[in-house]
Amino acid sequence: MARRKEAHGGGHGWFVTFADLMGLLVSFFVMLVAFSNQDAKKVQAVAGSMRDAFGVQNIVHNSGLIESEGLQTRDRLKNAAHVRPEDSSITPTPNGQGSSFESDQAFALSAASLRQALQNMPELAEASKHITIEEHVEGLNIEIVDQDGSSMFPEGSREPYERTRKLIQKIAGPLKDTPYRISIIGHTSASPPLPGYGAWNLSLDRANTVRQILEEEGYPSVNIYKVAGRADTDPLFPENRSSAPNRRVTITLIHEAPPVPPSLQP
Repeated sequence: MARRKEAHGGGHGWFVTFADLMGLLVSFFVMLVAFSNQDAKKVQAVAGSMRDAFGVQNIVHNSGLIESEGLQTRDRLKNAAHVRPEDSSITPTPNGQGSSFESDQAFALSAASLRQALQNMPELAEASKHITIEEHVEGLNIEIVDQDGSSMFPEGSREPYERTRKLIQKIAGPLKDTPYRISIIGHTSASPPLPGYGAWNLSLDRANTVRQILEEEGYPSVNIYKVAGRADTDPLFPENRSSAPNRRVTITLIHEAPPVPPSLQP
């Protein structure tokens, strides 16, 4: 005699699965609608919550800009995933200015170590919106930039504010640990010339002041390849040549064979 099949409790099993699927789809579309109109602060809050939940690092390591709220950015400067210095490599930027650091692992390691050392310095956290770190075909650019309402130098002066001087002094430490030469270039924005003191002189004098501060902190003068001023001829934002971030001093760790082989022991 055949056994009587027992009825499953709770209704049809397929219906429960279907209901769960519909619930997931509704949640998905609600998220799509919520993110279609982004609120910067809400996005930051969501990102922070996800970092806390999944244990993701709370410091963003960028191949380009160290981003801060309110900081003007360029399209070609994008975040890149953090990699260990020994695994570092350089990928071409969208504007076609790629670099060949991969062919020089020693420089790639040195550049990655310098970038990470700067980003991990708590002393620079408050001034992070004034610092950009960008991989460039010539090497690694460290730029000290003005922001709207917050300048690094008094208007028309070659001498920096005290906070700027301290910032440059902090940068000198990690720079001393690399065997590569640097160049220091001053830039101005497109603004009316100062009486008797043009943009060329001002940009050069500011670059030279940065050199002096680095040397006072023990950076070897033999590793300084070039100090120059470019006035407003090389803006960060060509579409707005009077923009504050165009006023900057660029320190470039030059991609070349170091004057002293890294393997040489004193």
